[in-house]
Parts: sequence; C-alpha cells; structure tokens
Amino acid sequence: MKNSHVDERLLQRLAQAEARLGEVDEELSDPGVSGDPERLRVLGQERSDLEPVVEVAREIRRLREEIRGAETLAEEAEDPEMRELAQEEVGELRGRLESLAGRARRLLVPRDPLEDRPAVVEIRAGTGGDEAGLFAADLFRMYRRLAEQEGWTVELISLSEGIPGSVKEVIFVARGKGAYGRLRFESGVHRVQRVPETESQGRIHTSAATVAVLPEAEDVDLTIDPQDLRIDVFRSSGPGGQSVNTTDSAVRITHAPTGLVVSCQDEKSQHKNKAKALKVLRSRLLDQKIAEQEADRARERRLQVGTGDRSAKIRTYNFPQNRVTDHRIGLTLYRLEEILQGDLEELIGALRLAQEEERMESEGI
Repeated sequence: MKNSHVDERLLQRLAQAEARLGEVDEELSDPGVSGDPERLRVLGQERSDLEPVVEVAREIRRLREEIRGAETLAEEAEDPEMRELAQEEVGELRGRLESLAGRARRLLVPRDPLEDRPAVVEIRAGTGGDEAGLFAADLFRMYRRLAEQEGWTVELISLSEGIPGSVKEVIFVARGKGAYGRLRFESGVHRVQRVPETESQGRIHTSAATVAVLPEAEDVDLTIDPQDLRIDVFRSSGPGGQSVNTTDSAVRITHAPTGLVVSCQDEKSQHKNKAKALKVLRSRLLDQKIAEQEADRARERRLQVGTGDRSAKIRTYNFPQNRVTDHRIGLTLYRLEEILQGDLEELIGALRLAQEEERMESEGI
C-alpha cells in the first residue's frame, strides 16, 4: 500500500464536510433565510466550523496527487539521480500528508458546546489538616494567576478560611473565552508532597485538595421546580463564630430530589446570597447531567481524561523534586514553581490532545 493512501473513513468524513459546506452556502443565499436572524446565526457558525475542514480536505487531495506523480517518477525515471530526488520528494510529501491527516482528524472532532461557558470552580481542603488548607490556597492562587494570563474575570462566590493563609473551601466563577473548556481538566484530587513549615524533623508530608469544575448553567439547560427547593436563612458569621452581620442574610438552599446543599454568606444582602447560591446549585445539577452522559459515552474509552471523576487522584505536586505529575496521561514536568504561578499551558494542552484522541477514537475518525 502506498503512503499516498489516507484512511478511507477520514476521506469519507472530509467529503461529507465539503458537501455540507455547499448545502450551507446554498441555504445562506436563500432570501427566506436572510429574514431569520437565528437561522442565519446557526448557519454562519456551522460555515465557520466547516471552512477549515474543507481547506484541509482540498490540501490533502492536492498532496495525494503530488505524491502519486512523484512515486511514478521514482519508479520510471531512467536517470538514477532523478529517481533519488523523486524518492526524497515522496518522503517529504508523505510526512506532510500524515501531519495534515492528523489535523483533519482533530478538526472533525465535534466542538464542545460548553467550551466558552464560564467555569464554576470549587476547591476544598482534603486530608492533611492545616497543610491541606494551605495547599488549597495555593491552588486558588494558581487559578487566579491563570485567569489573569488568559484575560478572564474572576467572581468570588464564597470563601471559608482556616488558619492564616489557608482555605477550607472556596467557590469562584471564571469568565472568558475558553474558561470551562480549559479548566474542566482540573477536576479531581490534587496531591501535594512537601515539608510543612511547622515540621521540625524535615519530614515530607502528603496532603490533598479536591477541585470541581462545573459549567455555569443557563436557563435553557435545565428547569428547577421551586417546590423542590428548601431555602433557609441564618446569620452570617466569621472565624471563631464572631458575628459579621446583624441580620439573617446568609442563605442555605437544599435541592430535595438530589440532596444537594449550597450555602452562601459572603454578601450582606440576602437577595444576593440567594442568587449566588442558586447559580452554584444550577451548575452542580448541570454537571451531574453532563457526568451521566459522559459516563455512558466513556465506558469504552481507554483514558477517560474528560470524565471529571472527583474521587480520582489526577495530579501530584512534589516540592522537594520540583515536580508536577499528571497521572491521567503520565506527564511529568520539573517546573513546579512556574505551574503554581499559573503556567498551565503545557499541562492543559497535553490533556486536551489526549481528550481529542479519545473522542476521535470514539467517533471512528
């Protein structure tokens, strides 16, 4: 088999994309469609998604023709020097074709419709006492730095602190292009190995924090029956039980069908606390719905990178070795400080690529 060959399934998918682009262009030229703004928006987005796929399809077709020509010359040329040059060209063109086919496969993976949603991020200290709280604070700082670098905004929903510099639990929303699409890979148990400042013997302690990343829910995503909600109000309190509010402004919402409970007391207004708590509750319910769908699709998957299993240990931060290891893909990087300063590009990029490969496999691309 000559290497001008590209997998037949891929060629069929590319041909379908080319045909669909023609159909979309035909629809866009229909006077009836021009008077329907929503239809125009949907078709415009589809065309924008199809265009790069079709460009790659045309380039693959051109490259295959060039390879066939170079292969014929390599076989039939009488001049040895000409045959050698043709063989070199065949090798170079085959490499370009392989790279282009890989790009085509990635482009054909359906775009995650939640990619640009705001991300609701929940960080909780786990095993390890005060050291776990200090590590949770490190993670919170890391994600805020990442948000700054990406140009996202961060809205604090709730914050429960422990000893100075530590966090028991924090919930915030990151808003900006690709926020949920990039942060969703952070869901799971993060483990830290380091010598605490209070450790006199220099022994390394292991602590953990749990991260949950949820897509912010919109009204169209799900409907919550008000009859299913129990809303309690109480007085906000600070560290040590000290009252920070003389009115019952804190809100606790319980969703009876699922047992989910969300509390918010950061605002002085009961109305604002209720709105924030409802926002988190809606996102948790949407996350449950997505997790069920992904679990069904993931049963046959090998890595299950994108399933967001909160009970799974996903990453270890080892301070003595300056090492960060992501256990899902076996990636180890020796630049812990830069990562804790928000430089997650290499980690997130590798995880996104692994997820794309999973999805290509499941889509049969």
